[in-house]
Amino acid sequence: MKPAPPTNDTPSGAADATPDDALAALESALADPQLPAHLREGLRDAAAALRRERDGAALIQQAFDAIPDLVTVLDEEGTVVEINRHGTDAHRRRREDILGQPIHVLNPELPKDHLAPVWETLNRGDSYLIEVTNKRGDGTRFPVEVHSAGFVHDGERRIVAVARDLSTRQEDELRFRELVESIDRGLIVQDHSLRIVYANSAAMSLLSLHNGQSIADELRSGQWMVVDEHGCELAPEHYPSRVALDTGVVVGSRVLGLYHRTRRELIWLSITAVPQFPPGGDRPDQVFALFSNITELKRDSALFDRAQALAQIGGWEWDAGRDRLYLTFEAQRILGREPAPARIEELIECLQPLDRHRLRNALERTLAGGRSLDLELQGLRADGSGFWVRAIADAGAGDVIRQVLTGTLQDITERKQEEEQLRIQARSDPLTGLLNRDAVLDDLERRLDAFPHAPLGVLYIDLDRFKVVNDILGHAAGDRLLASAARRIRHAVGDQAQIARFGGDEFLVVCSLDGDATRAERLADAILEIFGDSFRVDGEEFSITASIGIAQAPLDGRTGQQLIQSADVAMYDSKRRGRNSWQAFTPELAEQQLYRLQLETHLRRAVHNDEFHLVYQPQVNLHDGRVVAAEALIRWRNRSLGEMRPDRFIDHAETTGDIVGIGGWVLHEACRQLRQWRDQGLAIERVAVNVSYRQFLGDDLGHTVAAALAEHGLPGSALELEFTERVLIEDAPDTVRTFARLRELGVSLSIDDFGEGYSALNYIRRLPIHGLKLSQLFVQGVPDNQSDVAVCQAVTGIARSLGLGLVAEGVETERQRAFLRELGVLIGQGFLFAPGLPPDELRDYCRAQVRH
Repeated sequence: MKPAPPTNDTPSGAADATPDDALAALESALADPQLPAHLREGLRDAAAALRRERDGAALIQQAFDAIPDLVTVLDEEGTVVEINRHGTDAHRRRREDILGQPIHVLNPELPKDHLAPVWETLNRGDSYLIEVTNKRGDGTRFPVEVHSAGFVHDGERRIVAVARDLSTRQEDELRFRELVESIDRGLIVQDHSLRIVYANSAAMSLLSLHNGQSIADELRSGQWMVVDEHGCELAPEHYPSRVALDTGVVVGSRVLGLYHRTRRELIWLSITAVPQFPPGGDRPDQVFALFSNITELKRDSALFDRAQALAQIGGWEWDAGRDRLYLTFEAQRILGREPAPARIEELIECLQPLDRHRLRNALERTLAGGRSLDLELQGLRADGSGFWVRAIADAGAGDVIRQVLTGTLQDITERKQEEEQLRIQARSDPLTGLLNRDAVLDDLERRLDAFPHAPLGVLYIDLDRFKVVNDILGHAAGDRLLASAARRIRHAVGDQAQIARFGGDEFLVVCSLDGDATRAERLADAILEIFGDSFRVDGEEFSITASIGIAQAPLDGRTGQQLIQSADVAMYDSKRRGRNSWQAFTPELAEQQLYRLQLETHLRRAVHNDEFHLVYQPQVNLHDGRVVAAEALIRWRNRSLGEMRPDRFIDHAETTGDIVGIGGWVLHEACRQLRQWRDQGLAIERVAVNVSYRQFLGDDLGHTVAAALAEHGLPGSALELEFTERVLIEDAPDTVRTFARLRELGVSLSIDDFGEGYSALNYIRRLPIHGLKLSQLFVQGVPDNQSDVAVCQAVTGIARSLGLGLVAEGVETERQRAFLRELGVLIGQGFLFAPGLPPDELRDYCRAQVRH
């Protein structure tokens, strides 16, 4: 029953008459002596009743105000209809400012639908308990614990709420920690800057942390990403704790996800953030975040599926005891099977055969020993498209009793496709799109290892006269020609073989001969036929043919290297026989190959075994015969092979790359010998050394030359390097850098056998070349052969117009000497003067020329 308000707070008027007013009126009536007797008795009874009602109301009001807690009475809609004295005092408000107002005046943090759970509890006959923060009239806050009960007054439902002020309560810290540590929900306390000041054990466990680890450091590590219920990354200003601190309002039951980037683990949490106000404060200074792991509850929800789709990670659970498989929507999408696999074997059947075996074994090991499962598997969807998936199940996910495994499936198809694209690029020749050298060697070795007795054919293709295009039109035109040649070979071969670009203008074709012993020869004929038509490059027409060598496994080799060497030998024999043809490897060529292998073996050890020596052919002044320089010529004396002239081993050394080491030895030995001659008083201006194009392709030719000169105390002008025209067109950018370095050293640079190769005047004009050597091929025909005379005149004119020195090679007769002198050639060398001489004999020859 609602207590009667005090008399002095009630306005006068009949409508608001109190029991005291009515009693005073009755007593006045009873004092009238003329009052009839039959009415006096009735009025006396009414006065007695009013006295009882007044005394009862006063008693109830006194009891209501004597309650030490804050008591409010609310109507069904939450409007305050009564409040006791302690309530008005605690809120520092007048009673009339509270009555008739919604409860939000006292509790501004309450949500709009706060009465729904209250009435739900009260209707069950229970009391409702809650802790909230009330607001005083001056704006300060204070915490209260509210117990609510329901009753009916005058046919209307009411709520009586008894609130106890907690602001002076001193919580025992140990008891508080014991309480929060005992609950299975995570709890963290954050200050106004969201710095974590406390976290209970449940919070640590949810993040897989142990004692001694810092939850603050873990969350700041960058490993965790916060996502909203849609799977989108959440900005810090929208975190529930931040919102609660900024608004001072409780943020309840917010669903968020925590994704660990390294572990690829997604945890879903239900979070409630409660702001905490300091005593007397009107702004919160701390926030309590209470959260529960609802990952399992989210398994079937659309929100969880969307987040899984964002990360392309689906979930799976397998009850091995009942063989029941559960897949989330995203896992079903990844597998692409309809209906979704319901048993583990149905999932395994989605995979490639080899991966089926791998997954079965891994599942058995995981169930038996609690080991983790982490596999990358390849499969096929129902529509025929392929997929790659990473299947993970942690060791702790398996229940030993129920035999249940829980894990994730991550779609890694895109990453695998990118890796495959990179692998293809690494195996492909960028110019032609064919396999490159490394790729075809690897594939060939694997085929021979897997099928050692299967007949296999290898075609080694070398383009004839390709360097003519490079020389005349440049590298860009040469590249277009190579691409066109690759297309022709691909068209001729079709799908019968594997094609690769093996080198500059060399291609390799590998085909199976199983059931077709003549396939290699027929493919060679098809390639030669398709090369019969001329190539057009930059408006020019060129006839480019091919020389092809054929080798067969296992007859001509059991390894990839042996087969390619055999085909290479056959190709060179085809080129030697006239080009534009193919040649199969034969026993005779095998003997040549054996000889080459023996030569290669001995050649590799020749420098170490001190088997090389140099002879020196003098370069003389054609007018007076004075020796001005000497060309160093290498000789090889091997115990097994005997005396070897350069034309027997230099080409092979260039092919194998041994020429680089040999050339380095020649440089040092020639410089040493010149130093010795000068110490002996011999006036030889310089020594000439032949340099291979392979030495120019390396990065250390300049360093090698500088080291040789420095070791023997010689200036750069004491050394002349002779190189063939191949150096000019092999790799122009590297050539320019190497020439510049040698020029800095002061070394003279000359083109040997000028006119025999692909003489490119633009290179001679652009590079810092000092001289030319007129080839003995043209000198030997003068003065009688008019063609040779014309070439000699042209070369002399070129040298003179470009300001280059000129040395004539192969001078063997006085008539040749006289012709060259008249032509203006100053220096020559040849048998007319001396052959290659040992160092001591050259010294004696020079001294004899001085005496004459």
